Amino acid sequence: MTETKPDVGQMWHDWFMTDAYKVEKQQFRFLRMLPHDPRCKFCNAPFHGVGGIIARTFYGKKQSTFNPRFCNICEYYAQKFPGGQEVEMAMLFVDIRGSTALSEQMSPMEFSRLINRFYVESTHIITHEDGLVEKLAGDAVAAFWGAGIAGPDYTIRTIRAAKNILKAMERQKIPVGIGVHTGVAFFGAMGSADGLVNISAIGDEVNTTARLASKAAAGEIIVSEKALAKAGVDGTGLETRHLELKGISEPVPVRVMRA
Repeated sequence: MTETKPDVGQMWHDWFMTDAYKVEKQQFRFLRMLPHDPRCKFCNAPFHGVGGIIARTFYGKKQSTFNPRFCNICEYYAQKFPGGQEVEMAMLFVDIRGSTALSEQMSPMEFSRLINRFYVESTHIITHEDGLVEKLAGDAVAAFWGAGIAGPDYTIRTIRAAKNILKAMERQKIPVGIGVHTGVAFFGAMGSADGLVNISAIGDEVNTTARLASKAAAGEIIVSEKALAKAGVDGTGLETRHLELKGISEPVPVRVMRA
């Protein structure tokens, strides 16, 4: 009897965009509440402490020996079902402004603590709003949201996460700029530059979000008009800009939010 091969693209689409895999998503929300980082990038399973014991004992999840960014089960899933699908999503990029100048004013240890506070606070806020942390790199954090994980108001939750990150970083005296955008991107499991499997989102709209963040001054959230419309947010009263972005022929209309 011939085994029917699963439609990998449809699997990734359904996980990100629909109520399929409901049990797994309930687990995703529960695991995020367990202490503490580091944890699986995809399912939030903590690796150490009391939270790590619960994840191992009741869910069989532990840090992968091959890919420290994932638990053993999520790594297996990504390796077994490589590929993905184009999906609608909301995206957020947040960068520390003037990080080079900051690093010159601090010892390497002090600067590493600042970066760690930035990572910890940002990822906590993102996961609280049911976002997926796409990457932590240098002085930046990227994340994305889909209807299947965060619900139909996922774009509003992305904007709310951006506001809360900005407020948290102001309390920490860490200057950041944030970009928020929506659009279609490819989501799924792909090989990464270091030869490991990564669960990620790529595409022009992802690049646009990063470029919006690069245009945001410290204390600013630049939100595309497209994201505001998707969220049903009235931008009246917010500053309007038309930004020239690399690779885009027409200026991109955006609104500016501040803490």
